[in-house]
Amino acid sequence: MEEQNQQEERIGGEVLFKGRMLRVERDTVHLANGLQTSREVVRHPGAVAIVALKDQQVLLVRQYRYAITQKILEIPAGKLDPQEPPLDCAVRELREETGYRGTMEHISTYYTSPGFTDEVLHLFLARDLVWDPLTPDDDEFIEVERIPWAEAVQKAQQNEFKDAKTILGILLVKGRIG
Repeated sequence: MEEQNQQEERIGGEVLFKGRMLRVERDTVHLANGLQTSREVVRHPGAVAIVALKDQQVLLVRQYRYAITQKILEIPAGKLDPQEPPLDCAVRELREETGYRGTMEHISTYYTSPGFTDEVLHLFLARDLVWDPLTPDDDEFIEVERIPWAEAVQKAQQNEFKDAKTILGILLVKGRIG
């Protein structure tokens, strides 16, 4: 079967919304079949997430997520600042959210939802944790919880976490460390 060019060419666009964390754009694009359509894209600066292991336990954070109107349990994570290297962001976020810093190992970089956003998430594994807290952000109210690693893996495999980065992070790390 012959491969078709499915590249879409941007003809023009506009910014519909610009906030402190994201920007929403609507672009007009030219399709490979000659038609024109629009694409709405959420532009995001990127983020990090950290699977943090201490004494055969994983550190998780429970926090209220406004978009889903509930508290959920997830791995520590946070948004990249402008020009901030992902490793620096991971170190900062882990210290802010859990109070710990550790040896960081890059595990994966992936798009979170490429159907509508360009957000990239950088996943790290943190080990050899030592207490070295930073002051949390003013708008973060986080409870740190520890659960045994084997239990976290089981919860990820049985769909007991409701956060995709947490599920994927735990399962990717399991593939590395067993």
